[in-house]
Amino acid sequence: MATAVGLALVLAACGGDDDGGDNGSGGGGDGGSAEGPTGSVSINSTQPENPLIPTTTNEVGGGNIVDAMWTGLVSYDSETGEPQLAMAESIEPNEDFTQFTITIKDGWTFHDDTPVTAQSFVDAWNFGAYGPNAQLNQYFFGPDGANIAGYDAVAGQTDDTGAFIEGSATSETMSGLEVVDERTFTVTLGSPNSLFETIIGYSAFYPMPESFFTDQAAFIEHPIGNGPFEFVEEVPNTSINLRAWEDYPGDPKPQVENIEYRIYADLDAAYADVVANQLDILDKIPPVGLAGDVWKTDLEGRSASEPLTTRFTSLTFPLTNTQAWADPNLRKAISLAIDREAVIAAAYGPGNYVPANSWVPPGNDGYVEGTCGEWCEYNPERAQELYAQSPGVQGTLLISSNADGGHREWVEAACTSIRDTLGIDCQGDFNPDFGSFRARVNANEITNPFRTGWVADYPSIQNFLAPLYTTNGSANDGGYSNPQFDELIQQAAGLEGQEALDLYNQAEELLAEDMAIIPLWYDNGQRGWSENVNEPQFTWKGYVDPLSISVKS
Repeated sequence: MATAVGLALVLAACGGDDDGGDNGSGGGGDGGSAEGPTGSVSINSTQPENPLIPTTTNEVGGGNIVDAMWTGLVSYDSETGEPQLAMAESIEPNEDFTQFTITIKDGWTFHDDTPVTAQSFVDAWNFGAYGPNAQLNQYFFGPDGANIAGYDAVAGQTDDTGAFIEGSATSETMSGLEVVDERTFTVTLGSPNSLFETIIGYSAFYPMPESFFTDQAAFIEHPIGNGPFEFVEEVPNTSINLRAWEDYPGDPKPQVENIEYRIYADLDAAYADVVANQLDILDKIPPVGLAGDVWKTDLEGRSASEPLTTRFTSLTFPLTNTQAWADPNLRKAISLAIDREAVIAAAYGPGNYVPANSWVPPGNDGYVEGTCGEWCEYNPERAQELYAQSPGVQGTLLISSNADGGHREWVEAACTSIRDTLGIDCQGDFNPDFGSFRARVNANEITNPFRTGWVADYPSIQNFLAPLYTTNGSANDGGYSNPQFDELIQQAAGLEGQEALDLYNQAEELLAEDMAIIPLWYDNGQRGWSENVNEPQFTWKGYVDPLSISVKS
């Protein structure tokens, strides 16, 4: 009966209410029984920035849902992040990592019962790379991602703002992709790439059904994947509901029947709901819970914390739509004026986040402590000295961010530190939610420093550097460009082991010289869950593994 009630609530889209009533969390059943998945659960989320299309979803709100709905050629071990074959039966490289022969497993279908074929991958990758389609993950098919041969002809050219120049694409398909038979295709690269097998586990490389290419509007209304959970419905700004796909051939299989990704504009409300057992899983504890470590008492026996190697918060300067931040001395002065430990203590409580001293979090191969050098240390005298040598800030220094997700608190604390150190006015420039904030970032509208954050797409130091800081990188929000940096990243992609890591470290040294992106802190991964579910497993990214969730009897 509890399962039936949970399903009815999901279909009625009651999730997301903050009135304290029963909105489908928990739900009874005996998750993981021989009879199949049972029960309904709710997970905190944000409104996806874009439609649930893998090649244009590159933020957490949409990314977690896309990952639940699709299975790629490669998956990442939930605990370690190590790549492992998923839909691929085999991936065979040649001797110099310039060509890969990929064979997919037999018998897989999409949620609409159409077969997943080699063509499903090739068509999806060509769509993602094609310049006129303006996919946010286009970059991952190019030189600083998978580096598929023929990418440049398909991608075309962009102007100074990153917008596609009409008519500049000379082909619709990449020459490096060739279908051999229904289950086999080859990928030829523009240059050696030893990370290819790791990179293609990212969501940009998921397959797409034929219906996507014939009627994209219908697909956006009801997206179709090939993964363990299938789409049920979306109520914008309220919830996105999935259910276990009964024909999923992969392992492990879902243990719960229904998942409601409940959208919160205020993480404090999500925290209150998980404390009250009205939300089942919360993957981030907001400042209201971290202050005084009250979360440990509020969620005693149903919470955990461990340092994450995948989450990183930074402050980015816009460099393409204004000259106000062109002087590196000004950027360095602002970084030196931020007392990271004091900001963390004020916003989150002492010790709940780790001050950043590098652009790569600890725990990753290639991490070198202190690559940021003196520029990530709080030094008021040096900050004032450099500020005096710079053009300074005209008027009020604004720091832009979304107000939800626990970000208002740290922005205000950082402004206090800057104001006290440099004697200039500093204020937060807040958008009410993540979606509206990211819309401004993607439109290149923000002309002052703004919050940026990163969760790794795949486990490699390359992923913390190439997408974020190479010229026209997919997540290069500030427009940073250094040809020497680009060259080092591209050279490193063709090498393995310490040789590659040495080049990535050299690239980081250039980031320290330019200081166009200020490292702030790393996440300690505090999370909690309700009494309605068994303790779930959280992935190497710090988000709940939906396949690990089960409801209590």
